[in-house]
Amino acid sequence: MLKLLPFFRIVALFEGVSYLLLLFIASPLKWFYNDPQYVKMLGMPHGILFMIYVVMAVLISSDMKWTTRTLWIVLIASVLPFGTFYIDKKYLTKTKRA
Repeated sequence: MLKLLPFFRIVALFEGVSYLLLLFIASPLKWFYNDPQYVKMLGMPHGILFMIYVVMAVLISSDMKWTTRTLWIVLIASVLPFGTFYIDKKYLTKTKRA
């Protein structure tokens, strides 16, 4: 499953970027200018990326030898702004190559 790690890192990056765009650009445009088109445009891709992130985190957790606590940290980070970037730096770049 470590073959999935590069793909998971890409998904984490896109999930984090889509969340930031949704949170700091699309939502303010919706509420301040009554323009929901960007929320509609970014909402579905973000949702799909979020689900892929969660499933992949669970799949690679055993190969990465994450404890249950670490897995929960990785999952909770997906709902925090900039959380996936922190996870990438702290947990995904320190892999031991055999």
